[in-house]
Amino acid sequence: MNIVIIGGGFAGVNLALDLAKSKKFEVTLVDKNNYNFFPPLIYQVATAFLEPSSISYPFRKLFSGKENLHFRLGELMKVVPAENKIILSNGELDYDFLVFATGAETNFFGMENVKRNATPMKTLEDAIGMRNKMLSQMEKATICSDPEEVKKLLTVVIAGGGPTGVEISGMFAEMRNGILKKEYPELAGKGSEIYLVDGGDALLSPMSVKSQKDTYEALRKLGVKIKLNTHVVDFVDDKVFFSEGETIESKTLIWAAGVTGKVFEGMPAESYGRGRRLIVDAYNKVNGAYNIYAIGDSCLQSTDANFPTGHPQVAQVAIQQGKTLAKNFELIAEQQPLHPFAYRDKGSMAIIGRAKAVVDMPSPKVHFKGVIAWLAWLFIHLISLINHRNRIKTLYNWMVAYFTKDQSLRMIIKPAMREGQVEPVKAG
Repeated sequence: MNIVIIGGGFAGVNLALDLAKSKKFEVTLVDKNNYNFFPPLIYQVATAFLEPSSISYPFRKLFSGKENLHFRLGELMKVVPAENKIILSNGELDYDFLVFATGAETNFFGMENVKRNATPMKTLEDAIGMRNKMLSQMEKATICSDPEEVKKLLTVVIAGGGPTGVEISGMFAEMRNGILKKEYPELAGKGSEIYLVDGGDALLSPMSVKSQKDTYEALRKLGVKIKLNTHVVDFVDDKVFFSEGETIESKTLIWAAGVTGKVFEGMPAESYGRGRRLIVDAYNKVNGAYNIYAIGDSCLQSTDANFPTGHPQVAQVAIQQGKTLAKNFELIAEQQPLHPFAYRDKGSMAIIGRAKAVVDMPSPKVHFKGVIAWLAWLFIHLISLINHRNRIKTLYNWMVAYFTKDQSLRMIIKPAMREGQVEPVKAG
């Protein structure tokens, strides 16, 4: 049985590794990158608290020794369901079963200036770009003689009050209150401000009211300026425009305000639902298809009684769907009845800063915060990394950061520009 998986995130990797245990399957995982990475920690790469290799690992090394598991570097261009094949950026592949595990991409809600000028926070490339931009702007600020320009260089606006927005604003606030004063003394008192903006009436909207209030108060104490019930509507000429008419002058808008699914040529329009997610049945089979499946952020499943409007787009859903689909492929091979997917909610959490976090547990309903929540967050994220090498490197970096309140990873590293080359216009 020849199974092709598109996408090597949480869903795709867990499916591939579980299928590799059985010789009944020949599995090919296709990804546009040659590595798997851990999205919940990219903001720590962006703020120079982790190096990229701490949260990433090459697919070929991960799949080494698994004879029936193959990797193909390429980007999906088109699906040809009638011929059971896909067209990639560098060739074609045939399949018996095709699985979409493509995750989601940043949603700019049709705002072209925001898309062009803001810094997204979705991929490892985004994180490295943001780190380079952040460090470069601080260096520029040290030699700038215009106070207004310095303020624009140091002011950061973060759109999106979910876990990514909360975590990156907390990290920036701690850097400003500590590292900036030590390493950039010439910038002290120059007007560095951090704004966290969200269109809802609370931060961390999926979490409990207690977590929302605790997070709000903790960020305010760190000096983050929070704007709720407010949408970013434009970002042009170093100015962020808000829905109520206010503007903030800044050279940095970090976009963590929404995601959307990916649409692929060859898949009928009726296969897509809300948020451009592929509509699937209880077994993650795409509606209208007989051998095409979708898992993780790329799918919309309404058959789970506890989540009638679809599952949250979080890592645990992707992991569990990948593992369940692997079991169902075994059952398909054995011509046995399949198991419908049911999500087991293991809780939600967000880190705010050093020894500050919030955790909600679903059963029994428990909320806790502070050092215990922070340690729980560290432990869960550490064991969720893909291998021991990543866990050891990340733990080492965290220990250094905790005991020194600092890190030594603030290097600006980017490709050298050759003569005649033009640097990309897109920020980040």
